[in-house]
Amino acid sequence: MSGPAGRPSRPQDSHATQLTLVLDAASRIILGKPRELRLALACLLARGHLLIEDVPGVGKTTLARLLARLLGLRDARIQFTSDMLPADIVGVSIYDRGEERFRFHPGPVFAQIVLADEINRATPKAQSALLEAMEERQVTVEGETRPLPQPFFVIATQNPAYQVGTFPLPESQLDRFLMRIELGYPPPAQEKELLAGEDRRALIERQAPVLAVADLAALQGTVERVHAAAPIIDYCHEILQFTRRSGHFAHGLSPRAGLGLLRSARAWALLEERDFVLPEDVQAVLGPCVAHRLGDGEGRVHTNHQAIADLILDGVPVP
Repeated sequence: MSGPAGRPSRPQDSHATQLTLVLDAASRIILGKPRELRLALACLLARGHLLIEDVPGVGKTTLARLLARLLGLRDARIQFTSDMLPADIVGVSIYDRGEERFRFHPGPVFAQIVLADEINRATPKAQSALLEAMEERQVTVEGETRPLPQPFFVIATQNPAYQVGTFPLPESQLDRFLMRIELGYPPPAQEKELLAGEDRRALIERQAPVLAVADLAALQGTVERVHAAAPIIDYCHEILQFTRRSGHFAHGLSPRAGLGLLRSARAWALLEERDFVLPEDVQAVLGPCVAHRLGDGEGRVHTNHQAIADLILDGVPVP
């Protein structure tokens, strides 16, 4: 079987094997959430950032730690609180008496995987410290721009807005996240297995890396080469146009959202062991990619991914 223009329909076997190993290892620790794990990995492969919204205790932090361990990446955790300052995230310069000069001390954002835990418990001022880092992969402190390590992947968790002590993320911050997902409670059988099994933190500590940093960089490069034919480009464009003209949303999707949707569809196609995008790949990632970018006209962001995806897909013909 071949893809468009006689191209092979499967990516390199080594890439498919590597991704299978990552997903299999992750599924042994995060139980009953295969789709959420695939979305998280697709987000990383597409060079995006991930927002996980859910109640405390369902495994948001565990997922971030697990990905860092499986991929052999240096990780840092930032616990967001209401009294946090931007310097707590990006770092600060401290005067060194011995050298008689200020020396910059990097903050926790200088890691390859940054877990921004309970990001909506910090004020918008503190949240904004991540804006440049997430978009430009750099931070500017005291007039000097410093590059961040590569790859750079932010996994932010947030509690539901109805919980006490939360600050809603502004639209500019939400737009920096390629995807937003929910983990939810595990299925009953997997929850019993979780209760009877070993602590997940101990399992993660014993987990050996599955990929090297060079392997991940190669996979991210492969995603960029996954073929998206003209009808797929048209399909993504029609989705953008529908959100702008349908009247269901306060404002439509931006071109940046469209680019993110296409990158995510390419990553999903790679996870499906194909080197070309099908409409099903766009449909698989649509809800997580766009729901957090669409408001209802009263400042509220839509939270039901599937309902938003169904609404859009019903209004856009499949090529």
